[in-house]
Amino acid sequence: MAETELTVVCKSCGSEVSPYVTECPYCGTRLRKRAPKLERRGDELTARESRRARRRRRAAERHARGPRLAFASERPYVTIASILAPAVLLIVQRAADLSIYRLGVVVGVPGSTNPWWHYLAGPFVYDSIGYLFVIGLAMALCVPYLEHRLGPVAALMLLIACGALGALAAPGLDNAFGDGFTVSAGGNGIALGALGAWFALRRAEVRDDPTEAYDWIPLAVGAIVLLALPLVEDYANAWTGIVGGLVGLAAGFSATLGRR
Repeated sequence: MAETELTVVCKSCGSEVSPYVTECPYCGTRLRKRAPKLERRGDELTARESRRARRRRRAAERHARGPRLAFASERPYVTIASILAPAVLLIVQRAADLSIYRLGVVVGVPGSTNPWWHYLAGPFVYDSIGYLFVIGLAMALCVPYLEHRLGPVAALMLLIACGALGALAAPGLDNAFGDGFTVSAGGNGIALGALGAWFALRRAEVRDDPTEAYDWIPLAVGAIVLLALPLVEDYANAWTGIVGGLVGLAAGFSATLGRR
C-alpha cells in the first residue's frame, strides 16, 4: 500500500494529518464526520470516489472529448424562461388592460368547466407583482439544480406537470374538502413541486455521501412561505400548491431510483 500523503491541515493545532482520519491525532479535534471509504486499485488503497465526484469527473471528461449535445447546456434556460415569461405576460396584461380570467385562470364552481388550456396556462398567470416575486425567487433557488441534475427538457416537463396537475386537482379537492369555490392562478404549485424535487434529489446525495450535508433551515422556511401564500394571495390556491409539491416530490424520488 502506498504511503498516505499528509494533505489535511488541522484548523486547531495546524498539524498536517492524513486525509483518511476523522480526528486530529495531535489535539483530538474533529476533522470530518467520517473517514472516506477505501478501495484497492492495483497495489494501492485510495479513497472511494463519491457519486457526485464521479458525475463531475465524467462530465469533465465528456466536455474534454468534444462538444456537448445540443439540448445540454450549462446555462439555466428553463429557470430564466419560467421567470421571464410570466413577467412579460403580466406586463402585457397590465398594458392592454386584460382580465386575467381570459388568460387562463382556473375557476371551479358547481356546474362550471374550464377549457383544457387553462390548466397549462393558469400556473403562469399572475395578477400581483409580489406573488410573482416570491415564486420567481423560489424558482431561481431550486430550478437551476434540477436543470443540472435532470436536464433542461426533463426539468421543463416537471415544472409543467406540477403546475397543471395541481390546477387540475384543485377544483375537485375544494369541492370535497372546502366550500366548492376555486380560483387558481400563479405558480405556487410549480414552486412547491420544484422544491419537492430538489429536496428528494439532494436527500439522496446526502444519503450517499454524508459530506454533502446542507442546511435544512432555508428549505423549511421556503416551504412554509409557499404553503402560506394562499393566506395573503387570492389566486394562490392551497390545493394547487400541495398537489404540485407532491408531484415534484414523487418525481424527485423516482429520479433517484436505480441511480448509479
